[in-house]
Amino acid sequence: MRGPSLPRRTLLSRSAGAALLAATGGIHLDLYLTGYRTIPTIGWLFLLQVIAAFALAIALVLIPDRLIDGRLVAAGGALFAVGTLAGYLLSLRVGLFGFREVRTTAGIVAGVIEVAAFAVLVPLIPKIPWRAVAAASVIALALLAGDVAATPGSGGQTAATLGTVEIHGVKVLTNATGRTLYWFAPDTATTSKCTGSCAAYWPPVLGKPVAGAGVTGTIGTITRPDGTIQATYDGHPLYSYIGDSAPGQDSGNNLNLNGGLWYQVKALPS
Repeated sequence: MRGPSLPRRTLLSRSAGAALLAATGGIHLDLYLTGYRTIPTIGWLFLLQVIAAFALAIALVLIPDRLIDGRLVAAGGALFAVGTLAGYLLSLRVGLFGFREVRTTAGIVAGVIEVAAFAVLVPLIPKIPWRAVAAASVIALALLAGDVAATPGSGGQTAATLGTVEIHGVKVLTNATGRTLYWFAPDTATTSKCTGSCAAYWPPVLGKPVAGAGVTGTIGTITRPDGTIQATYDGHPLYSYIGDSAPGQDSGNNLNLNGGLWYQVKALPS
């Protein structure tokens, strides 16, 4: 720890702040590994968040004040927490770097923890009144609750008309907006194994699909565990991937995420 000369209350606050920062770092690490590491720019930002969270947590409890002023570290931790939360809310509302965040339980929990870290660490900075800290924390929680309530979860997308596009010389199936569609290796012809947070990263194509020009093969549907109808192609339930920010991308192809391998759906020759 930083040393016995520090007041017990300060030590407890720093320890609590470090634990909260480590917790949000752990959540972001899990999100990075299970769904975000392949997304351009966003993946690197998630990795930097993980490194910064753990570095600040370690600095709060292990680096002596004679090396780094603890008040500066606390300020850095508070700014990191509120900055990470602001990035999450901005991504939910308008998107960042071509990526629009989806609502997941992990993201919501991380947001709440970041507010708590801010509330614990800011009082360690001199001359900041506790009333201002309390008001800012309440406002942050209200913004989080409002944006989360207004953001769609993992409800998927309407199937509409299926199409095709050629990517790297391979003709692949697309949804109505031209985004590449994928199939999940653990699925069967009648059952989707991608639910919960998996379906947030890989939105299922919902409803009865219509074959567009040049689309051949067997088109059908299955009933998902939540009772919704999901489109299938040649016995594969269909999904898009949140890592694809524009038509013609296939960043989800050959990924091993959320419990299995993902492959782009190759369209049969006309």
